[in-house]
Amino acid sequence: MPRNHKSKKPIKPMKLDISDEMIAERRGGSGPMPKSMPKWMASTITKIDLFSKWIGNVVCWITVPLIFAMTYEVLARKLFTAPTMWAYDMSRFMYGALFMLGAGYALSKGVHIRADFLYRNFKTKTQGRIDFWLYLLFYFPGLIVFLYMTTGFVQESIMRGERGMDTAWMPYMWPIKASLWFGIIFLLIQGVSELFKSYWAATRGKWPGGDEYC
Repeated sequence: MPRNHKSKKPIKPMKLDISDEMIAERRGGSGPMPKSMPKWMASTITKIDLFSKWIGNVVCWITVPLIFAMTYEVLARKLFTAPTMWAYDMSRFMYGALFMLGAGYALSKGVHIRADFLYRNFKTKTQGRIDFWLYLLFYFPGLIVFLYMTTGFVQESIMRGERGMDTAWMPYMWPIKASLWFGIIFLLIQGVSELFKSYWAATRGKWPGGDEYC
């Protein structure tokens, strides 16, 4: 007798969890701010986030000359036995500038590395309180001290005409030090937006800009 084959239901593919516990999950989003939020706060958050996004869109283009410099160096060295004097310095300077100038944008997207295996299980209000006080007690004071020290480094580098002494090209050092200074400024600006978001989450139990406000 023929066997009765039961019709098999199609197996739905499991949703892949690509989040990493070492990468902060984005809380909230870039959606509209809550209607109950004060206009000055909502406007400040929106404008700062847009500014950081614009900075990120501009800074990402540094990758183009960075890739060109590294590719050119490899081809010139391997194919023509003619290494350059400038590619190594330019590539590390551009990589450093990309890292620092894009730090504020990365903060706005919540992709800075952090160990949040405990934090992610807390209630939204608890997360907001933790972030709010950490920003006030450590983030802003630390960056302000860092900015003060970096200002002196940049000024001294410009006045002395400081050059890198570890390669034959000996490039001026003030451009990369200036990018560090601007990177701190961008982090401070974006930090204001994150502070307001944390305050809202701590008091209202929801991160602003999420889907629930759409």
